[in-house]
Amino acid sequence: MKKIILLFFIIAALVITAAIVLNVEATRKIDWQESFNEKSDHPYGLSVFYKELPNLFKNNKVRTVYHLPSNYLKVNSRDSSGTHTARGTYIIIGNSNYLDSESIDELLDFVSSGNTLFISDYDFPQKIHDTLNIAIEFTKNTKDSISYQSLKYSNAKDIIIDKNEGDYFFSTFDTLNHVVLGHTKIDYKRVNFIQIPFGKGHLFLHLEPKAFTNYNILKANRYKYVEGVISYLPESDLYFDAHEKIRTPYNRTAKRESNLSWFLEQLSFRWAWYTALIFAILFVIFNAKRRQRIIKIINPLQNTTLNFVKTVSNLYYETQDHKNLVDKKITYFLEHIRTTYNINTSVLDDVFVDKLTSKTGKNRKAIKSLVNYINNLRAKTDFLETDLIELNKRIENLNLKNHGRQ
Repeated sequence: MKKIILLFFIIAALVITAAIVLNVEATRKIDWQESFNEKSDHPYGLSVFYKELPNLFKNNKVRTVYHLPSNYLKVNSRDSSGTHTARGTYIIIGNSNYLDSESIDELLDFVSSGNTLFISDYDFPQKIHDTLNIAIEFTKNTKDSISYQSLKYSNAKDIIIDKNEGDYFFSTFDTLNHVVLGHTKIDYKRVNFIQIPFGKGHLFLHLEPKAFTNYNILKANRYKYVEGVISYLPESDLYFDAHEKIRTPYNRTAKRESNLSWFLEQLSFRWAWYTALIFAILFVIFNAKRRQRIIKIINPLQNTTLNFVKTVSNLYYETQDHKNLVDKKITYFLEHIRTTYNINTSVLDDVFVDKLTSKTGKNRKAIKSLVNYINNLRAKTDFLETDLIELNKRIENLNLKNHGRQ
């Protein structure tokens, strides 16, 4: 027993020593990667700006969008089944190159219907360039790493941005219809912030996303520049585009990490977690040798299927867990299609609809309607009882249970 206790103390001492050494080493290294992640506390993360959004838009609701704009805006449109109709201002800071053609179309439709889109990035997808007839160029900073940012109609003039290899600026835009709101200057002023009317709404395009990062907001008076930029946006509900996205069958972007992943990124928490795991494993190993194995009493099998179904049904009914029931209903329906008709259900698109129509002989319009409804449900986060009832009704009306394997 004394040997076991001594072993525990030796392992604990080694783990604590390693944690201290690595923690000291980590504090010496600063991650200067421009992640533009709203959860990141690194210099070029956006955690400070992200946390201040509720204060900047006090009288409006701030939502974080973890889905592609094409999915989120389509579901939360007037004619779809989202929890609300998306109206207000959509903000993207950095990393706008992930936007695909469908997401850009949805964002432009969002603006055209009377809303606002604000993007701050060094460049934008080519489709935005072509649609808005703009061009962007880069000028290298040959003197030092400093550029100066200024805004029209604002007191935030000549705010410094350091550690800057150069500036991006609009070399082509419609000088008659596009409104110049800000400039950047290394040797002379160049336009880097414009407002573009589009349909009933407006786009704001900004070319210095580093201004919104933790490093610049917390340094001297540079936060005034961010306040000036934000002041051009209308007072409305805000949709903040998250850096990490949730993976769905219709979404090929990176999956949002779990809370445990965030803890493991923190050195102290990570070593505390590993220490706990090591002690737990050692406890199991040494404690298992000192205990006699418990002999289980095996009871005869009983047919409890009906009781189990009643219990689970009552549980879901009492907890009102509509999302769980919707997920299971969709899973069982797709499993039936895979096993009965030997059709791949990983992507529910027109090819899937055509195959199912061919093998079942059912009405294609009815199958297409059900597939669209399932796609909409998968993009939602909140569910009502009516969603579950409607899903069950559509599956039952299709009546695929009486058809055998084709």
